[in-house]
Amino acid sequence: MSEHKSAVITGAAMGMGAMKANKLANRGWKVFAGVLPGANTSELNNNPNIVKVEQDVTSDESVSFSAATVAEHLNGKGLDLLINNAGIANLGTGPIEGIHMDEMRILFEVNTFGPMRVTQAFLPMIRKAAPTSRIINFASGAVRANPACSGSYNMSKWAVEGLTCTLRNELAPFGIEVTSIEPGAVKTHMTANAEETTKNIWNNMSDEVRAVYEPHLRETTTTKMVEAINAGNDPDYLTDQVLALLDKPKWKPRYLVGKDVKAMKPMLALLPERTFEKMIQKAVGIPQHKS
Repeated sequence: MSEHKSAVITGAAMGMGAMKANKLANRGWKVFAGVLPGANTSELNNNPNIVKVEQDVTSDESVSFSAATVAEHLNGKGLDLLINNAGIANLGTGPIEGIHMDEMRILFEVNTFGPMRVTQAFLPMIRKAAPTSRIINFASGAVRANPACSGSYNMSKWAVEGLTCTLRNELAPFGIEVTSIEPGAVKTHMTANAEETTKNIWNNMSDEVRAVYEPHLRETTTTKMVEAINAGNDPDYLTDQVLALLDKPKWKPRYLVGKDVKAMKPMLALLPERTFEKMIQKAVGIPQHKS
């Protein structure tokens, strides 16, 4: 890959965002790492090919300022790659009937409206580098399994899939490739302390909603989900899989990345949707109504 290539990665202060930033920088890319103002950026390792750019993806003003900063560094050149990596998972949890809407709005601001406003801000630079420029949006393997009590997160990531598919049509005339990444469970900062996080699903519910759903769904949220997270993919492996896509000349609309979700691909292709759904429900311990 050319040493002159450039990339913007959102949510790059830590975790997989920082990993991708370091790996691209080590390959000679100029990486603009979007970081929250005041964030600890020690995982970026002071790499000389990384430019830290303050960026709050929930703020129009902050995203616009970050785009102006990157444009100034590029000095009229185009941007080769945008990775919409920033995301959160632990707000707006619980059964749909009891989700706190204020928490759900915050989650959507990061996971859905964040990629939207970042894409809008950086598309002029992406188009300047067409037809070789690219956009990677991080969705989630959750859109295949649709886990109970993760409705806010799941909906926010389904919307990212919609963003990707529309961009693929709108940017096809320019030759710009766009894809969604659907990663499986990953051992990162976001999934640390899974046991406590999943217990909070029920602690934050009203007594009424908790009484209805907890007897049926506690096992899948506090046992099965924790087991899946703790057995999750190594982030080093997963980021390598994502960056390997840069060697492909053409992209599919989406890629399931991770040892756990890759197993879903043949099942999704071969099984009726309802059959696959029932298999997932059985695997995660969701009891079935006995008629």
